[in-house]
Amino acid sequence: MNWDLEGLIVSGHYLSEIFVRGKVTLSRVAYGGDIHHHVKLDKPINVYGAIRDTVILDHKQITQVSSH
Repeated sequence: MNWDLEGLIVSGHYLSEIFVRGKVTLSRVAYGGDIHHHVKLDKPINVYGAIRDTVILDHKQITQVSSH
């Protein structure tokens, strides 16, 4: 899998427990060499009382990638 997923639709597990799906707006190499993806969610989620419409996923948290 290519590390640059900008513009693609991904599914994964935020914080290793909350299923999310959305479009990658930014893929970047973080300090230490890990890959992080900024994902604009299809629908907002509630994370410990805070509503989030964007999350950052580690590359290893992504379970599926598609172009639509």
